[in-house]
Amino acid sequence: MNAIISASELADALRSERPPVLLDVRWQLSTAAASGQPFDGRAAYASGHIPGAVFVDLDRELASAPGPRGRHPLPDLDVFGAAMRRAGVSAGTPVVAYDGGIGWAAARAWWLLRWTGHPDVRVLDGGLPAWDGPLETETSAPAEGDFVPKPTEGAVLDADGAAALARSGVLLDARAGERYRGEVEPIDPVGGHIPGALSAPTSDNVDADGRFRPAAELRARFGELGATRDVPVGVYCGSGVSAAHEVLALEVAGIPAALYVGSWSEWTSDQERPVAVGPGPQ
Repeated sequence: MNAIISASELADALRSERPPVLLDVRWQLSTAAASGQPFDGRAAYASGHIPGAVFVDLDRELASAPGPRGRHPLPDLDVFGAAMRRAGVSAGTPVVAYDGGIGWAAARAWWLLRWTGHPDVRVLDGGLPAWDGPLETETSAPAEGDFVPKPTEGAVLDADGAAALARSGVLLDARAGERYRGEVEPIDPVGGHIPGALSAPTSDNVDADGRFRPAAELRARFGELGATRDVPVGVYCGSGVSAAHEVLALEVAGIPAALYVGSWSEWTSDQERPVAVGPGPQ
């Protein structure tokens, strides 16, 4: 099953006998919008969303509180499970997540559902800007779902696992290249990257419209970095959100990958962990 769905395919699915549950996961990395006011995903949802969609709060329902494990550590599974059931998610119901277009937040929801055992979840390619159907402003209240999250092994990396994978496999850094090189660091205590990691900015996975590049192009891109089905692959970013988008891109390319959820925000919380700078992995 493809991990992404086009807007036209979603419109057809919503008219089918088995329509998907819709998750609206609008969120911004920066808390400040262009107006200077904090971005409010719930307000964006209230102003217009795909009919039937339920708003999901990334910071509160798809992550735990910031701390030594990073800015967006794994959510409490009881909280996450309750949020998914509130949204109408059941084990046997397809799910589609979307956000404001960049795809990071929707990918975080996709990854969490996949990691916890949901068999049928996709991301709307291009997000809400790709949708040309009707919008509604009423808050959706679907019937309670029955999904109970059950994590699978091997999909999550901790700091030690990421460090080991950088030596034994392929560890991709999904942040912008200047942050990887250590030229600038707007959020975390220090710039640079995990020694051995390779720069693979998430922005290179999509076209100018924010839609994923074709699977063959993504396979070629990741193959040039040594990431193939034949080697273990992991991804990290600043706090485990944009890296989920890279894991999704790898999935589109047919390459399984693990996610270092704590990412750079956790890595740099311990001053004893090594930091590499410059364009090369070491």
